[in-house]
Amino acid sequence: MTSQPNTGSDPAAQDMSPEEIQAVIDRILAKDVPAKSRTSGGAGNGKAVLGKAQAISFLDEEHSEYDGDQQDLEERRALRRTAGLSTELEDVTEVEYRQLRLERVVLAGLWSDGTLADAENSLRELAALAETAGSEVLDGLVQRRAKPDPGTFLGSGKALELKDVVMSTGADTVVVDAELAPSQRRGLEDIVKVKVIDRTALILDIFAQHAKSREGKAQVELAQLEYLLPRLRGWGESMSRQAGGQVGGAAAGMGSRGPGETKIELDRRRIRTRMAKLRREIAAMKPARETKRANRRRNAVPSVAIAGYTNAGKSSLLNRLTDAGVLVENALFATLDPTVRKAETADGLGYTLADTVGFVRSLPTQLVEAFRSTLEEVADSDLILHVVDASHPDPEGQIAAVRKVFAEVDARKVPEIIVLNKADAADPFVLERLKQREPRHVVVSARTGQGIAELLKAISDSIPRPGVKLELLIPYNRGDLISKLHDSDAEIISMDHVEAGTRAVVMVREGLAAELESFAVND
Repeated sequence: MTSQPNTGSDPAAQDMSPEEIQAVIDRILAKDVPAKSRTSGGAGNGKAVLGKAQAISFLDEEHSEYDGDQQDLEERRALRRTAGLSTELEDVTEVEYRQLRLERVVLAGLWSDGTLADAENSLRELAALAETAGSEVLDGLVQRRAKPDPGTFLGSGKALELKDVVMSTGADTVVVDAELAPSQRRGLEDIVKVKVIDRTALILDIFAQHAKSREGKAQVELAQLEYLLPRLRGWGESMSRQAGGQVGGAAAGMGSRGPGETKIELDRRRIRTRMAKLRREIAAMKPARETKRANRRRNAVPSVAIAGYTNAGKSSLLNRLTDAGVLVENALFATLDPTVRKAETADGLGYTLADTVGFVRSLPTQLVEAFRSTLEEVADSDLILHVVDASHPDPEGQIAAVRKVFAEVDARKVPEIIVLNKADAADPFVLERLKQREPRHVVVSARTGQGIAELLKAISDSIPRPGVKLELLIPYNRGDLISKLHDSDAEIISMDHVEAGTRAVVMVREGLAAELESFAVND
């Protein structure tokens, strides 16, 4: 009796190819690989994209000892919605304690140029954005198409296929990986029969959730209103208003009756009025930031800006360098408000480190304009630490997207150091490729501390240093001047105590040099 191999009890499994079996195994193990292709007839081919969003890092530990207590993160997560809880009430007593379930979304994108891997990476980044916004991603489709359809973005055939996916998964929202025209959004909603939002609206929603400061909230609201203004929609005749009655005086009713100002025009007027008020408020907040910046410039304190793609580890790096204790979360756009901290080089030269808002591919122009006052921290800095997530599938794409925003805020002339972060989770071959591509780089891991010493040395060598050399003889009764020399705006080369006073050779900035000129000696 010969033994037969055990093929399982499911006859369908015997008809699967090895590639299909491997795809099922990878999905069960939650590995980030694309599922099998799903093709459609007609003008283009489609591909389903499943798996964990690659824009979210896979880390065993989210925080290090330098991140502090993270009380802000605990406060944020205390209000997070929970998956798997129904909104249907079985008992009226549940009404006070029920929680809203997460939105269930399906993603859709176009593959117009580049490679299929680029299109899938973009869609996985959209999945990470959706998860950060508090939704549950069920499925994703990539449509191969030369240019978007003017009516439905995807085309009628793919839109009907998307409708079938929405119905089969029970989704209540479709998120499109592009900025939709108002007509495209309406056309797609008419077919899929659920709410449709685009990438810009999703990013604005995340910003609205995470903004904490008064300035940040005003900037986000302004960006949202700018996005909403051309997308207002009416709801039929109920939006109309009539101007009947005795208009303009006695006996002026007849002939003057007609369509008056519609409700949608009233809404537009209110939005424009609110936008004008927000711009005035943001302009009023700007002098405070400029005053602080002017103080640093007047005192010649070098400024270093930490910038980069969202979730690249900027806040973690700031915590590692300065023990700032700012919020750190493995999510996109976790921190929006800039944080400035003081730091010193190994030889005692002081400088400031500023953590800025993260960037993303196709960052909405509304956000760039609204956050321009915040992004000026990058343009006015003396050095940019461009943090890159070296473990991301497309780090070169992240670098290009960030540098595009640098160009928009006039920061391309500022010296830049590429900080290849998350080296402990990155592929060594990818690291080597990036090092060959970017000659001025430092490889670090903000979580483990790898490369931090090299980064501090690179900062020390790159920031502007005092340029006036003086040899001084300071009397012992002028201890205040010795104290200034030990402050952050001077570099002490040598210091000796002689009978007449303290003899020092120092490098100082021009402002302090004028004050110390009377104590200079010429041997």
